[in-house]
Amino acid sequence: MTSVTLKKNYRCVQSLQQFYSGGPYTVSSDGSFIACACNDTITIVDSSNASIKSTIEGDSESVTALTLSPDDKFLFSASHSRQIRVWDLSSLKCLRSWKGHQGPVMGMTCHASGGLLATAGADGKVLVWDVDGGFCTHFFKGHKGVVNSVVFHPDPTRLLLFSASDDTTVRVWDLTSKKCVATLERHRSTVTSIAITEDGWTLLSGGRDQVVNLWDLHDYSCKMGVPTNEAIEGVCVIGTSSPFASCLKGKKNGQSAFQFLTVGEHGIVRIWNSHGAVCLFQQSSSDVTVNKEDEEEAKRGFTSAMMLPSSQGLLCGTVDQEFLFYSPTETPEGNFNLNLDKRLVGYNEEIVDMKFLGVEEQFLAVATSVEQVRVYDLSSMSCSYVLAGHTDIVLCLDTCTTTSGRTLIVTGSKDNTVRLWDSNSHCCIGVGKGHMGGIGAVAFAKKSHSFFVSGSSDLTVKVWSLDDLSDDVNDAFSLKTKAVTAAHDKDINALAVAPNDSLVCSGSQDRTARIWKLPDLTPGVVLKGHKRGIWSVEFSPVDQCVITASGDKTIKIWAISDGSCLKTFEGHTSSVFKVQFITCGAQIVSCGADGLVKLWTVKTNECVATYDQHEDKVWALTVGKKTEMLATGGSDAVINLWHDSTAADKEDAFRKEEEGVLKGQELENAVLDANYTKAIHLAFELHRPHKLFELFSQLCRREDAKHEVKKALGVLGTEEYRQLLEYIREWNTKPKLCHIAQFVLLQVFTVLPPTEILELKGVGEVVEGLIPYSQRHFSRIDRLERSTYLLDYTLNSMSVIEPETGVVKNPKHESVSDERVSKKRKSQKSNEGSKKIKGV
Repeated sequence: MTSVTLKKNYRCVQSLQQFYSGGPYTVSSDGSFIACACNDTITIVDSSNASIKSTIEGDSESVTALTLSPDDKFLFSASHSRQIRVWDLSSLKCLRSWKGHQGPVMGMTCHASGGLLATAGADGKVLVWDVDGGFCTHFFKGHKGVVNSVVFHPDPTRLLLFSASDDTTVRVWDLTSKKCVATLERHRSTVTSIAITEDGWTLLSGGRDQVVNLWDLHDYSCKMGVPTNEAIEGVCVIGTSSPFASCLKGKKNGQSAFQFLTVGEHGIVRIWNSHGAVCLFQQSSSDVTVNKEDEEEAKRGFTSAMMLPSSQGLLCGTVDQEFLFYSPTETPEGNFNLNLDKRLVGYNEEIVDMKFLGVEEQFLAVATSVEQVRVYDLSSMSCSYVLAGHTDIVLCLDTCTTTSGRTLIVTGSKDNTVRLWDSNSHCCIGVGKGHMGGIGAVAFAKKSHSFFVSGSSDLTVKVWSLDDLSDDVNDAFSLKTKAVTAAHDKDINALAVAPNDSLVCSGSQDRTARIWKLPDLTPGVVLKGHKRGIWSVEFSPVDQCVITASGDKTIKIWAISDGSCLKTFEGHTSSVFKVQFITCGAQIVSCGADGLVKLWTVKTNECVATYDQHEDKVWALTVGKKTEMLATGGSDAVINLWHDSTAADKEDAFRKEEEGVLKGQELENAVLDANYTKAIHLAFELHRPHKLFELFSQLCRREDAKHEVKKALGVLGTEEYRQLLEYIREWNTKPKLCHIAQFVLLQVFTVLPPTEILELKGVGEVVEGLIPYSQRHFSRIDRLERSTYLLDYTLNSMSVIEPETGVVKNPKHESVSDERVSKKRKSQKSNEGSKKIKGV
């Protein structure tokens, strides 16, 4: 048997986080990124893979309006604090901010020139600002309600501004005369969206009165009202260069006609022709997933829509914080069709379970605190499709690929049913009814894929047959049970099927796990030993044992033969929710309520690595069968993907070691050549503080020490200066090394100006560590110096040494002090007689 290479480390390679909480958003001119409101912050999201490029911290108030400058260099934002801010996207710094409205800013837009910014407020006012100066250039009032949107005329030479309000009117403002030139009154409810045609002479306004009005901007008369039979949330004009226009060219009626599309509460995209108000296209079904509990919410599908630049299609925002990207296609028969290219989910809520999907494991099925199951494409991290059918929250799921290559998904829900899904057709092909409580666990057969088991809060375990499943039929059929048993005294949380399909293990809140023999669910051994409920069970792929994870913070391995506990793993600080075997059963990976993911080695009971990438409970953990890639998700609505980095880390360590040896030799050569500047720079790269101290010590012994040290410090970068100050702080704590530390510190303060020193990261903490020891060293030197005065006095008194005094020459070229000393010595000789003092 070949030895198995144990994994030592995993690396988080991708992460899907919350990036949109609903509300305002804006798209860049090239469609490459989206700026979204995420509670009180602004996230810059890559539109290709939903990754967060950067985050802009707000002012702890919800963001109410966003817009970009035409060149995408600046971002304008407003929040409930009424503060309007201008952000530089290259540095993510706020350039300026001001207040102007008496209520929150509900909408804003930037002029094509980039010099003017228009804001619409809840106070019923429309203001125009000079972007560079931050002062108000126009103050318009006249609306009697909240102004929710403003639009500049697309022609920069026509200085007109349009505003829509919930007072059912649209107003046209002339920036030259600073007056309202027209009030457009035909709507009977809130006007939610306005748009202007390419020629600039027709204005479209859509409202919740289920009508789109077309206005002639020559005389501001209403040319037509288009009934839509749904509350309108977004109106977009289809340009002549748009791919929509090329696909609809055969349906255009009239020379001056144009097409526009509408979205609203039904979650359906409709395309209209202005000539005759004809509906050219309507989606057959909605792609929006809504919460079934709130009927009022279910009526509102789309919240906004905008045509993407560069012929990229259509972007629609939904009520459940999703972005849907559509592109038009033309069928061979010449019919127009609308394809959903991408679905970016802004918020996943609490993630309760997930499994890899497909033969190549390129998809991930995720169950969250909603009725639908979302299937993500791991390459783009976008939601490929949604499985909708349950009427309550989905609690668990499992996946398998049959021998014929068909990928199946089984889900268990709080609506007491299990559903079988086909991943290719995205359809429900089977419904199982019979449980009297919510389904807490499901598991497919590992070998034959001819059945699956389910465990419920009604304390029973059921075996469901898949014998009636046909590869050709996608119509839903009623699933039949093969066996049923009353399994536990409390809710069943986990199920697992043995690799040979002969056994089933169930874990429950009654603190026990039980082994059942298939196909009749005959009782086997009972696994007792946990002090809290069991959340996860799993069969070993190679040994006759079962692993369990419990709320008592432990993981245990049990023998199937007699139910004895073989090993116990302790290390989690809270309940362990999931545990899985990896590396052919030689290692396990676990996650829990402490937000940690841990990698263990079974043979040694050792925790190899601990990962803290989640901010809350980690409920879901799945392992890829082929790649052994990990995916984790939890209460923080974050999905993390982990790849085995053992080989890569080993290679990196070897490369760093090799580079270290070469640089170490280069350092020794530089010392031999007395090239101290290069040697000091290499010592920093190799992180050798002791060698660095030796180099500075050698420099301090030289006559040109100051010049050489300054020369060596001149080549250092900001990070190296910070590291050097930390080294000096450590050297300064030892009396034997402090003189070198103080000398180098003096040169650092000489080379670096105070402004740059203050900008160093953590310099305050370093200085706090330097001050007390420096004071102690100077006090010690002061004491030593004062002690030398006493020694001098003693020796002078003993006439051992001559005191250093000022010298005043007398005319006979003899110093006065010398004369006095000689007289004193003569008197001492006469008084002391034969006593003599020998000089030292």
